[in-house]
Amino acid sequence: MRWWDIDPVLDLERDLFPEDAWSRGMFWSELAHSRGPEATRRYYVALAGDRIVGYAGLAAQGDQGDVQTIAVARDQWGTGLGGRLLTGLLRAATAFECGEVLLECRVDNVRAQKLYERFGFEAIGFRRGYYQPGNVDAVVMRLTDPATAVADPAPPPAPEAGPPSGLPSGPGRPSGPVQGTDLHG
Repeated sequence: MRWWDIDPVLDLERDLFPEDAWSRGMFWSELAHSRGPEATRRYYVALAGDRIVGYAGLAAQGDQGDVQTIAVARDQWGTGLGGRLLTGLLRAATAFECGEVLLECRVDNVRAQKLYERFGFEAIGFRRGYYQPGNVDAVVMRLTDPATAVADPAPPPAPEAGPPSGLPSGPGRPSGPVQGTDLHG
């Protein structure tokens, strides 16, 4: 993800998370820590043509990674895009030499929890009232050894009907299904 991706990412963010969407400033702050030799963040966008249909971000601190966000456009659900974005984050965690990766997930987001479990994440606790407004609890999940999870994730379920999972790149962007800070020149 680069600065020019923030506006379309915000559109998707507001659609998917209307009550607790991140602000423009939050994304700018995260991207400020994603470049250079002291980088502690990695953010990716996924494209279908020239449209951003998903994004994900990871923060690294010492030997621990934290999935900051992961989102997939509704018309891309069931295509495997969430798994590809998560794979990118786990590869980033491995590059940052993280021994474990943590995340929070809404307790009512069973689809996301199943994705994380396929990659080996396990529930380790709850954060009461974590998501506001609405006072919705979060389940805290942890994955030990992200390098192993990327090398051998559990197979995904059969895809649901929907658009094809290949995501060609748009004009002026590097080719490949998931693009991030390490692919933009």
